Amino acid sequence: MRIGLFTGTFDPFTIGHKSIVDRALPLFDKLIIAVALSNSKNTSSEIEKRVDDIKSIYEGIDNIEVKSYSDLTIDMAKRENAQFIVRGVRSVNDFEYEREQADVNHLLSGIETILLFSEPNLSIVSSSMVRELKSFGKDVSDFLPKKD
Repeated sequence: MRIGLFTGTFDPFTIGHKSIVDRALPLFDKLIIAVALSNSKNTSSEIEKRVDDIKSIYEGIDNIEVKSYSDLTIDMAKRENAQFIVRGVRSVNDFEYEREQADVNHLLSGIETILLFSEPNLSIVSSSMVRELKSFGKDVSDFLPKKD
């Protein structure tokens, strides 16, 4: 069974994240959306709420699971028997960061990373941008997935 692990803090889970999930799903028998507890990022919502919000988007889709984790991504991947880590890339800066992470993860665990580039119309969408707009009272609904 091919298992992919799509990781992030997902605060919030955006249409960009959903695009990556939708495009990665056909590559795997199961895709786990792994919501990270990160002490280095200023998250605005509790991890349980983020997990529940994402679960509600993919309700009824059997080959997607949503789980939280607070250890290293490679440890989560090993625990879930995931052979691949899936990451999204919007820019050159994202690419450099993700390449370094992929190299370290591979060195420590042998787990491969698959990078999916954002769709051009979604390259400006980021969780931090959505949080910033929301903090100024702007409507961010166009940047968030609609529940099917």
